[in-house]
Amino acid sequence: MRLLLIRHGQTPSNVDYLLDTAVPGPGLTALGQQQAAALPEALADEDIEAVYASTLIRTRLTAAPLAAVRGLDVLVRDGIRELAAGDLEMLRGDSAQGELYMKTVFAWAAGDTELRMPGGESGAQALARYDAVVAEAAASGAGTVAMVSHGAAIRMWTAARAANVDVAFAAAHPLENTGVVILEGAPSDGWKALSWAGAVVAPAGEGGPAGRVVEAE
Repeated sequence: MRLLLIRHGQTPSNVDYLLDTAVPGPGLTALGQQQAAALPEALADEDIEAVYASTLIRTRLTAAPLAAVRGLDVLVRDGIRELAAGDLEMLRGDSAQGELYMKTVFAWAAGDTELRMPGGESGAQALARYDAVVAEAAASGAGTVAMVSHGAAIRMWTAARAANVDVAFAAAHPLENTGVVILEGAPSDGWKALSWAGAVVAPAGEGGPAGRVVEAE
């Protein structure tokens, strides 16, 4: 299966750099609406057979134009929602406490899945719910699936599950609003990232040093 993981369009909380992860969350800014409207053309060459979105408003609004153009329903699944910030909710991502969010996320991707977000879920729980939606899509038989999800969740899941994406790469490459990570594979065989925001993904270990890893999703 070809899997397109798409970050939602811009929200007011993105502008204010806030860790805003709770359901239902905010809608899109005017720019976010423009980004969502541009997705169908940006993905025109992809033979998308199913469109998924998380339970947060921003992903459903982002997915709607793409699904409409393809004549598809948006399949809403809680499993691909953002990684819950717990006690860190609505803190600035660049604050001393807010930085703990992405540090925890990348610890999960590195294998410390029993670690728990302060007041929130563990890495094992976050990966399990995301894996379940990917498995559902793969079992559907669709050749290409688009999932509109969230920046931290996409980066964590890809670093944990794609053989050629390591934590250093994911940490050094924040995903902009409506940025797309394209993977190929299957739950049984594993996953390989083909591109990250339009750039070809280097093999694991060649991603370079970790950059600034804190961002509000």
